[in-house]
This record gives sequence, C-alpha cells and structure tokens, in this order.
Amino acid sequence: MDKIAPEQARTALDAADRARRQVAEEVGLPRGYWWAMAAGWVLLGVLGNVLPPWPAGVATVGFGVGHGVFASRLLDGRRRTDRLRVSTAVAGHRIPLVVVGMLLGLIGVTVLVALALDADGAGHAGIWAAVLTATVVGFGGPEMLRVLRRWARA
Repeated sequence: MDKIAPEQARTALDAADRARRQVAEEVGLPRGYWWAMAAGWVLLGVLGNVLPPWPAGVATVGFGVGHGVFASRLLDGRRRTDRLRVSTAVAGHRIPLVVVGMLLGLIGVTVLVALALDADGAGHAGIWAAVLTATVVGFGGPEMLRVLRRWARA
C-alpha cells in the first residue's frame, strides 16, 4: 500500500466516485408505487365524476392521507428494490421534496386538462384528465423522477 503511485490512487478514487454516482442514479421508487398511484388517480377521477362534491373531496383527502402514510417509508428513495438500500448521503436529502413537488405538478396538470376538456364540452372530463395523468404516472413516473432529481440536484 505504501508504493501506490499518485496516478493509480487518482484512478481508483475516480472509479469509486463513478460507481457511487451510478448507484445514486438508480435511487428511486419501485415501479409498483407508480402503478398504484396511477390506479388511485383514475379511481379519484371516477369518484369525482359519480359522487357529490363532498364525498369526492373526502375520498381525495383519504387518498392523500393513505398515500402519505404508505409512501413515507418509500419517499427517501433508498429502498427501490429489496436487494439495495443505500445511505442517505448517496440517495440525497431532497428526494421527498422532489416527489411531492412532482405530485403537486401532476395535480395541477390534471385540473387544467379537466377544465379544458369541460370547456370544450367533453363528457366525463375529470375521468379523461385522470386517465391521461395516470398514464403518464404509470409509464413515466420513474423517468420523470430521474429528470426532476437531476434538475433539483437531489
């Protein structure tokens, strides 16, 4: 160990740093999380269309509370698979903020699409808006999170 050249040490440190960044890029939420979120989104769209406003609001709040309880274990992004659990230093501290911000943005998109569809005279505008958002969440949730993490440097 005493006879390591500076170039060899630098090469080893660079390799370790690259491996750490690769693991950090893989940090995220399991695919099932995104599909469960998508299913809940569609369910809320249907309930918002068939129920009076106050029970639909209660269902929305219930979904939010349930999601908060369930996702609190997952939002740190450190348990993407059963085989890998990384430290907070590698995963980053801002992942919960990025996920919550992403969900708030998706809520805004859903509302705007529903309003636009309703103004255009579409029947069941809330359901169609929810299906659109759910499709985006189910198929693209991990990729969106990856991009947002990069933008937020999380």
